[in-house]
Amino acid sequence: MEFAHQPVLLNEVLWGLNLKSNGIYVDCTLGGGGHSLAILEAQPDCRVIGIDRDPQAFDAARPRLACFGARVELVHGNFRNIDQILSNLNIHAVHGIIMDIGVSSPQLDHAERGFSYQHDARLDMRMDPIQQVTAYDLVNNLSRRELARIIREYGEERWAARIAEFVDKYRQKQPIETTNQLVSIIKAAIPKKARIEGPHPAKRTFQALRIAVNDELGALTEALEKATELLQPGGRLCVITFHSLEDRIVKRFFNRISNPCSCPPDLPVCSCGKRQLVTVVTKKPLTASRAELAVNPRARSAKLRVSERLPKEDL
Repeated sequence: MEFAHQPVLLNEVLWGLNLKSNGIYVDCTLGGGGHSLAILEAQPDCRVIGIDRDPQAFDAARPRLACFGARVELVHGNFRNIDQILSNLNIHAVHGIIMDIGVSSPQLDHAERGFSYQHDARLDMRMDPIQQVTAYDLVNNLSRRELARIIREYGEERWAARIAEFVDKYRQKQPIETTNQLVSIIKAAIPKKARIEGPHPAKRTFQALRIAVNDELGALTEALEKATELLQPGGRLCVITFHSLEDRIVKRFFNRISNPCSCPPDLPVCSCGKRQLVTVVTKKPLTASRAELAVNPRARSAKLRVSERLPKEDL
């Protein structure tokens, strides 16, 4: 199956990046290259560094971006290492960074990747296939308590403890090897009345396992810190999230570095010495338009937040 990913909030991202002539931009989650392509077309003399940990993404992005020649550099890696990746390219500051967080449509649609509860496959969920830990390992080897914690915290699943209990009972008899096996266990664990309403009963658990397998929240937190330091004064960081856990991390990070003072509120003059690094461009996150939702329903939960690095004289 072809890795063809439709980029979300494309016009909003181009607006958010505020593209500059001769700018250097980093697409931290290259995917099929949609955001990179739009940036390269919108600013004919800019340069884009595309990063992705999924090698299948490059098979789709390379032919789409080949016509831009040396203006594009594609790097297989985790965007949490953005500082080292750019240093290896002798780049120490950039004009804009885009992060499109979470699983991509092709990863969900490729049954063999084991991301989806709608297709039967071996439990995998690795974004980078060279990574050792898979969803199979977590489901079969984690303690019942730790498994429940992951499902509760990363999936926001109210039935986490019960699902972990049913998983534990099942795996004592035989390994849980496939997505269908896990879906059946989850359905048995969640009371019938609770399964009637809301999303698919396995959705939250599968989300939680995917996040844990790929350490998505840890990677996001680390990347946000490094990306801000890499921005030129006036450079912008655009982050697209798809669920509340990610969005909460981005929102809190932007708030912290735009309002860093930790002095008591009744102190007349700041004495902590912490400096404001950015200004938040989007006071509220941008969401998909009706026109976009009509052609790409998966954009319905996407949120874009944008911050801008302050000029050095303001620091």
